[in-house]
Amino acid sequence: MDLNTVVELRDARLRETWRPGDAWLGGGTYLFSEPQPHIRRLVDLSRMGWDPVRVTPQGDLEIAATCTIAQLSRFARGARWSAAPLFEQCCRAFLASWKIWNMATVGGNLCNGLPAGPMISLTAALDGVCRLQAQDGSLRETPVADFILGAGVKDLRPGDLLRSITVPARALAARTAFRQASLYGLGRSGALLVGTRDQGTGEFVLTVTASTVRPFRFRFPLSPNAQALEEAVAYGIRAKEYFDDIHGLPAWRRHMTFRFAEEIRRELCEEDGR
Repeated sequence: MDLNTVVELRDARLRETWRPGDAWLGGGTYLFSEPQPHIRRLVDLSRMGWDPVRVTPQGDLEIAATCTIAQLSRFARGARWSAAPLFEQCCRAFLASWKIWNMATVGGNLCNGLPAGPMISLTAALDGVCRLQAQDGSLRETPVADFILGAGVKDLRPGDLLRSITVPARALAARTAFRQASLYGLGRSGALLVGTRDQGTGEFVLTVTASTVRPFRFRFPLSPNAQALEEAVAYGIRAKEYFDDIHGLPAWRRHMTFRFAEEIRRELCEEDGR
């Protein structure tokens, strides 16, 4: 898609004053997929020189906003964390071509804020925290689950830049379970649920995405039984918070949410005999 309203391309390293009509350019797979009549200037992040993904001295995983899906997938394949398989599962949930994998960025997927964004699913489920930089240089942090406010709605102020997402070491050590459904073979996710189980404390967390307009998380200090989990999901997600588009009706998304929630509970809590 030619963006014929764009009149200027600027290097993000110049740190120029933000103005109406500006947009950050990461991989561009969304920006160039459809008309963007409101955009006049693109601010290119590709030369910022950020490490795509690294393990901090504390053992946390820091993912740069400009890290591509391909880079994240390659990095996680060699990892020994218990949660490592979840990275590939969520990367594969894109069902995208190798061209998209090598251009689309983790930060772009989060900043689009679409319910089916699998990088939202991945980082929200692993207690990821967004690091945001304002135009005055100040930094703030917010959990991924709170960063996404609704379908396409994010906690971003004008000119805010998503710098990175940090996944804590304890989350990387958790056992995980993944469930995803689409209406057709190569379709967009209609429901994507992730369960995690802390191997030290036994805490169980269910993260619901794709079927809902924003991520929902249900945390249990100990393994819940089927009724407790069902009630938590039933009362925690209102009918209007199930997403409705051509990729799935709310009733179907709700049905798959309850089905996958119970499957995940059984998979991660089976040693409790429940």
